[in-house]
Amino acid sequence: MPTVETVSKAGITTSSTGERHIPSSTRADGSVRKEIRVRPGYRPPEDVEVYKNRTSEAWRTRGSGGVPGAEPLVSDDVLVKGSVAANKNAKRREARKKAAATASERKEEEPITKVNKDAGGKGPSEPPVDPEAEKEREAKKLLKKLRQARELKDKKEKGDTLLPEQFEKVIRINELIRQLDSLGFDSNGEKKAET
Repeated sequence: MPTVETVSKAGITTSSTGERHIPSSTRADGSVRKEIRVRPGYRPPEDVEVYKNRTSEAWRTRGSGGVPGAEPLVSDDVLVKGSVAANKNAKRREARKKAAATASERKEEEPITKVNKDAGGKGPSEPPVDPEAEKEREAKKLLKKLRQARELKDKKEKGDTLLPEQFEKVIRINELIRQLDSLGFDSNGEKKAET
């Protein structure tokens, strides 16, 4: 069968009689593929052109052309314009550099502060905390734990089953009372009178 010029991207050729077919070919291993006939009117997906709407294409490229007939304004120092995200990132980097530079200048100007020995010499010392307020805060934490443990104990006495973690909390009631006593509070959270 004599063939005419290939018009298809899929490799379909048309013979002089008007029949369309994919010609036989040789595989890499040396075997031969048979010639495949193509039905009249069939268009393979490779040959179907994608529809392009001229209006939407013009709208998409509206700002890239500039004014018709005018020369484009491109300066030597701005050859490639980055994306919006790249520009934002560049601005952020500049701002970080400036902030780091001003921070280092401030450190040079500030006098050296005392170093906190409790923090392992890593930072400036914090203002002293009122020991009474610290004791009250710790007592509140212990009272909450004690209240929860007593509620669990009541549940157990009513016959409910407790999880192992809950049972451990019930066992710790006496320990919590001792800790409150060492802070100067009774088991109800009242501050003991100093004698």
